[in-house]
Order: sequence, then structure tokens, then C-alpha cells
Amino acid sequence: MVEEKSLRVPAAMRGAYEAIVAITDAFCREYLNEEYAMLAREMAAALARKRPSPIGNNRPRSWAAGILYALGQNNFLFDKSNTPYMRADELCERLGVTKSTAANTARKIRDLLKIDMLDPRWTLPSQLDNHPYLWLISVNGFIIDVRDAPREIQELAYQKGLIPYIPADRKK
Repeated sequence: MVEEKSLRVPAAMRGAYEAIVAITDAFCREYLNEEYAMLAREMAAALARKRPSPIGNNRPRSWAAGILYALGQNNFLFDKSNTPYMRADELCERLGVTKSTAANTARKIRDLLKIDMLDPRWTLPSQLDNHPYLWLISVNGFIIDVRDAPREIQELAYQKGLIPYIPADRKK
């Protein structure tokens, strides 16, 4: 299930967190959207809560670039058929870091936060309805798309935390 994310940040990491978020917020306001900004804040907070936190090393621009790069990979930002769209090198250039710095930092973030390909925890909220894996569950050994299942199965999947909401409620 898509977890509730927190913006809680330990006091010792507050400065580093705020420096990163200032960069990601400004970038998202100018080039992306509020959904990316919120996920970037949540990701920065998750990194700040790690023990030991990797973000306290005075490289806020690199961490901001890594966060946006990781989110971009997970949400197909670099795919021309999506909106918003931006090339990876363009993102890095606008953030003032090299592509290798952003890509390496993104890889470190994915490892630290255990982010898998198409991870629903880091998917834009507007894209959850279309997420290819989020709605697949196993019922009696068969993989089904819960959006096509009877309401009772949807409710059970929701109660067990397998899906973020009951799809039948969204169709109304």
C-alpha cells in the first residue's frame, strides 16, 4: 500500500532539510508542479530521519538534484509522452550539477529508501489511478486487477492495506 509520508525532521537535520527543500520547491514551482514538490519534501524528510542521515554533509544542491532525479525516474519525467516532461540533462543543468552527480545521488537515495522501479510510495498522486502494479493483488493464487473486482474484494484489500483507496468509490 502507499504509505502515509511524514514531514517530521529531527532538529539536528532541520537546516540541511530546509536547504534542500528550498532548492526543490523553487525548481518544482518553476519547472514541474506541486505534486513533485510535495514528494520531494517527503523524500528529503525521509532522508533526514535516516540514522545516520546522509543529507548533513553540506551538499544541498546535489541532494536536491538526486531527489528530483529519483522522483523523475519513478514518474517517467524523462519520457516525452508525459507531462511534465524534462530531459535528465536539462534537469541537471538547471540545478547546476552534473548528470553523473544527480544520477549517483539518485541511486544512493533509491538504495537508502529501498525504492523499487515504479515504486507506488513515490508515485505522483495524480498517477496512482494508472499505476501498473499498485492494483494487482493475488486472490486464491490468481493475480487480478482489483479495480475490476467486486466491491467486497476492494474493501478487503483496502482494509488489509494493499491498496490506497477503494476504486469503486472513485467511479461515482
